[in-house]
Order: sequence, then structure tokens, then C-alpha cells
Amino acid sequence: MSARPTRLVSDVSFTLIACTAALLLGVSCASTQQEEMDTTADTGSEFDQGQVDVVEDTTVTDTTVVNLETVYFDFDKSDIRENQRPVLRANGQQLRTSGVNVRLEGYCDERGDEEYNLALGERRATSVKRYLENLGVPQGQMRTVSYGEAKPAVPGHTEAAWRYNRRVEFKLQ
Repeated sequence: MSARPTRLVSDVSFTLIACTAALLLGVSCASTQQEEMDTTADTGSEFDQGQVDVVEDTTVTDTTVVNLETVYFDFDKSDIRENQRPVLRANGQQLRTSGVNVRLEGYCDERGDEEYNLALGERRATSVKRYLENLGVPQGQMRTVSYGEAKPAVPGHTEAAWRYNRRVEFKLQ
């Protein structure tokens, strides 16, 4: 880790340069120094005359970005559509690389009764899970759940809305 000065260092440097220039021009700089000390006191940083602490940046950043796309299904089907296979291959690659756990949430449109839609949502989620397992994603990395027709992605009672509600979403755990 490399040490980097806090913002306080640049503010103090600016203040010192401004005060030096003001002194050369014969202008007092007392209020500027007091404002700097007041600002420092408000932020909780310690500041003694001429002493600036260097603070290490210990923030841990995960550079892995996981962007998993939703998979869509045909009416009353749980098999993977041909045009959704590239989406699943990309999702599978990200899951294998990142190792993150994911919940596969199966959904349906509003047609059909609640019990049927819960079962269909589960079949869709299970279908996606099996496909990803075949791509090498560990089984323990994925969990399935069905919400049936609950939580529609797009409200409405037309095919234009329903086609977006027949889906499996990926939720990071």
C-alpha cells in the first residue's frame, strides 16, 4: 500500500501559499488561518502547527464487476430459448470467474393460477441452474426460488408486458 496525503494537506498547502503571498503584499492572513483551523476541527482531523499527518488509504476495493442479465422465456415454457443462450453463457462466465453466490428467481406472467405459476417459475429457475451447471458453474454457488406471477417486471395485461414478466433474474447473495 502506498501512503497518500489527505485532502487536508492540499488545503493547508494552498492556505500557506495564499498567506505567504498575502504577507508579501502586506495583507493580514489571520482570518484565513482561523477558518482553516475551524474547518479542521469540524472534520475531526488533528492539526498542530506545521504538523500534517499522512494517512494510508486502507480501503479495499473489489475490481470484479458482476453484471448478470435476466433470461426470458416463451409463454408456458421453461426450456431455454436459443436467443437466451448467449446471455446464459456470459452470465456463466462471470459466475465462474467471480465465484459469487447467486439466487435464481423464477417469474411468470399473470396468466394461470397462483399454484401453477409458482411451479412454472421454479421450473424456469431450475432450468437456468442446470444450464449453468453444464457450463461449469458450481451447483453450490446457485440457489433457486420462484415468485410465480408476483413482482411483475412490467405492469400491464398485454403480451407487450407479459413477455418481460416470464423471466429468471439473477440476484447476488
